[in-house]
Amino acid sequence: MSGTRHALHGVAELLLAGPQFRAAGTIRLRVVPSGFGQVSGSLRVSGTELVWEGGRAPLRGTYRDLAARAGVEPGVPEGVYSDHSGAALDDEIVVDEAATHLLLGWFGTGERALRAFAPESEPVLWPEHFDLAIARDEVNYGVSPGDAGHPEPYAYVGPWTPRSGPFWNADFGAVHELTDEATLRTFFEAGSSAARAW
Repeated sequence: MSGTRHALHGVAELLLAGPQFRAAGTIRLRVVPSGFGQVSGSLRVSGTELVWEGGRAPLRGTYRDLAARAGVEPGVPEGVYSDHSGAALDDEIVVDEAATHLLLGWFGTGERALRAFAPESEPVLWPEHFDLAIARDEVNYGVSPGDAGHPEPYAYVGPWTPRSGPFWNADFGAVHELTDEATLRTFFEAGSSAARAW
């Protein structure tokens, strides 16, 4: 699972966010059916394929080779953030089909939960940490497919100003196992209440 997550993170950063930033000045990505894609451009991941206007190719080979097939200049969004995916242009992209569908499904579940919790907000898939999030009233709400600190997929509530109390079970706020839409919405609502009550 972690290898597939790393590979997809590299695709998001090197093939989608970097080229989009150079063309349109934004690193924001979005969840789309069966995957994720650019907000300003046609590149997207659909299952285990990279899709662009007029073509598609499997997520394999190197990032550099796949970018050439899609007709984009690969690379990180220079000067925007420092905590990168760790993927290099000449690394081989290796994804497991079952793990890919599971991870992309979690992003879909997270987006539905975030939209139900805060219909006025537009969830953003950030290429820096490969998490889907919104911010409301100086609190971040989001879902992650896992990272170095929490290897399993999780949802989180992260106040900009640290809180204390029984709800806050992580150094940056609170985390919860990434499960179903209704449970995540309840978690976000509980986090909002806990943040206001502090």
